[in-house]
Amino acid sequence: MPPRKANRPSKKDEGLARTDNNLKNHSWPVVYPINQKNFYTDYLKRDDQALVWRQRSEVPRPEREVKDRGPILDGEPEKDSVGTDGKEDEEHPEVWGSRVIIIHPGSRNLRIGRASDALPKTIPNVIARQHAQSEWEEDPHPRPKRLRMEEEPKDDLEDAGDNTPQRRTRGSSRKSASLAEKEPSCAESSFQTLFNEISQELKMQMRQNKRRVLPNSREGVINHNKKYVPENIKEHNDPYRAEWTSVDTSLLHFVGQEALHIADNSLPRYKLFWPLRDGVFNEHDYLSKRRWHEDVTVILRESFLKELSIGPGDYEALSAVLVIPDLYDRIYVTEMLDLLLREFRFAQVCLFQESVAATYGAGFSSACIVDIGAQKTSISCVEEGMVIPDSRLNLKFGGDDVTTTFVQMLLTNSFPYSDINLLRRYDYLLAEDLKVKYTSLNEADVVVQFHNFHVRAPGEETIKYGFKTYDEVYLAPFSLFHPGILDTTDKLRGRRSLWERSYDLYDDVPNDPVSLAQESLHRPATAPAPATVNEDIEMTDDTNSAIPNKPTSTSLTVPTAGFESTPKTSHGGSPVPEEVSDIPEGANKAIVGNGHSKAGGSDPGDPDPEIEALPMLPLDLAIIESIRYAAKGDEKRSKDFFSGILLVGGGSLTAGLNHLLEERLIRQRGGLGNLTISSPPRELDPQVLVWKGASVFGKLTSTNEVWIKQSEYDILNSRVLPYKTLWMW
Repeated sequence: MPPRKANRPSKKDEGLARTDNNLKNHSWPVVYPINQKNFYTDYLKRDDQALVWRQRSEVPRPEREVKDRGPILDGEPEKDSVGTDGKEDEEHPEVWGSRVIIIHPGSRNLRIGRASDALPKTIPNVIARQHAQSEWEEDPHPRPKRLRMEEEPKDDLEDAGDNTPQRRTRGSSRKSASLAEKEPSCAESSFQTLFNEISQELKMQMRQNKRRVLPNSREGVINHNKKYVPENIKEHNDPYRAEWTSVDTSLLHFVGQEALHIADNSLPRYKLFWPLRDGVFNEHDYLSKRRWHEDVTVILRESFLKELSIGPGDYEALSAVLVIPDLYDRIYVTEMLDLLLREFRFAQVCLFQESVAATYGAGFSSACIVDIGAQKTSISCVEEGMVIPDSRLNLKFGGDDVTTTFVQMLLTNSFPYSDINLLRRYDYLLAEDLKVKYTSLNEADVVVQFHNFHVRAPGEETIKYGFKTYDEVYLAPFSLFHPGILDTTDKLRGRRSLWERSYDLYDDVPNDPVSLAQESLHRPATAPAPATVNEDIEMTDDTNSAIPNKPTSTSLTVPTAGFESTPKTSHGGSPVPEEVSDIPEGANKAIVGNGHSKAGGSDPGDPDPEIEALPMLPLDLAIIESIRYAAKGDEKRSKDFFSGILLVGGGSLTAGLNHLLEERLIRQRGGLGNLTISSPPRELDPQVLVWKGASVFGKLTSTNEVWIKQSEYDILNSRVLPYKTLWMW
């Protein structure tokens, strides 16, 4: 029997059934799944999606052209268009480029000037501030370090208690110097050994070149210098007496040449501060970032006012071109850029690399730039106005190291002014003058010669010295090819104690620029070099020099304060292209340091910490290494770079450097074809060539897109740099 149906009404009849009334039960938007097979986005792929380009496109064309030309000073007419008679240009010949300031900071000198100037103004990049002690009083050890001599006169310690910094009678020395001479360190004995080795190498080289080498020449020089008696000259009889800076308790600081000419024993005492050292921040002499910023600001502000007659009220109407190193630290670039745009409030700032600026100044489209500065040597290959990233090398030696080595060699040969100390200002100026006058890389100058000089100390009579030289005038600049003899104990002291490394915002990994050529210098300190050698050249110990008995290693292992290196992706170093051969093992020994940083350097938790080693490589081998990584196996590109080597910087002024470098490159690698070592054209000073190239760039009208304006920097800060640099930031 079928079940009986209930007489209950249905839900539809009762109005309880759900019906589709197109009403949503929530207000949240419905996101449908993405079709993975046909996925595409144009986010940040068009110029109009970048703020800097969108702002530029939104500006009307007439106003945009005015902005591109830069702000105009009061009463200064615009440049006439084509077809005008040019009468206004004759009245205002400085208009074009006079609104652009070129700034080229260095470890020793600061070069500034308007783009319309023919040559820059050179100011020592130093500031003197009132301090409890001066430099020579803080450091008890004289510089350079003294070697223990076999025969010391009995009156060496006669005046050891004299505290005056200008005790200069023959055979006298300060107490600290005498104590330092008692027991020579390992570094000092190594210096004496290497000094004798390269001296013997020079003699053999001169004999091969059919030059006469007189026996016992050095012994004759030493005997003469020991017996020489200095001569006192009254102040009124000295026509070239030095003018020292007058000090007062109300004067808190001095800048530039005034700072260098402050007496060491002045009252009150002043201490010199160099904001840049070895091409990077000087973090050893500064205890805070704020003081460093204050010093850089004061140096720039007073230099602008004294040398260019530019006051603080004129900055907003000017543009600035900042010249930066090729292998730079991002922290350095961002700090300097922030200083110019936030502190000085320049209207716009442009960044320009040193090697590219050198090619602009010399008129080369492609070249291998060798910049020998005061405390660093940078090598980069430039092709069609762009630096090849993997060819950049940064070696931490330069003209100051040559000066220190020259003085140390003179002291080894019984220099009559035995109390010389490069920490004293007048002694440093004297040593620089002696280096410029007498050092040379011409073999014809390696003879016994007599010279004289005058020691002019503040508050004392002038003393005239005479001395003889032999091979030290050649061997001191020759240390560029034997960097193992250089004293590296003070290199990069305090590195990473104030500024940490730059890290990527998203990946949290170091993002400083990387160069395979620079990383190859650190490989001996981290991992054994591969055994493969390129077939077109076998660089063995015998090919490092024309002398077959050259020592297999010319490097000096001493403690140091750290080093500057580019970040690596692994502790084993970066891979080397198959066609690139390694540096010979005997030619490159990384100088391992013991981390004397004040704040410990890198973060211990960093998966890729910096290796505390200072790589040293002879100048000729460094050039070959840079060109190898630039050419990448292309023989034609390699020959093009070898035929366009350009020497710039103050260290390139050494007589005979071009000829010697050319000879050593041919010996290291034959069959180079047209090898050319060029000097700046038009008899331009190689020290100012980089600044001159930057001034040419600052006057170009086709470079409007690389200027960083105030409005852009206020919004994006340093994130604007990828859009405003000529290279890959």
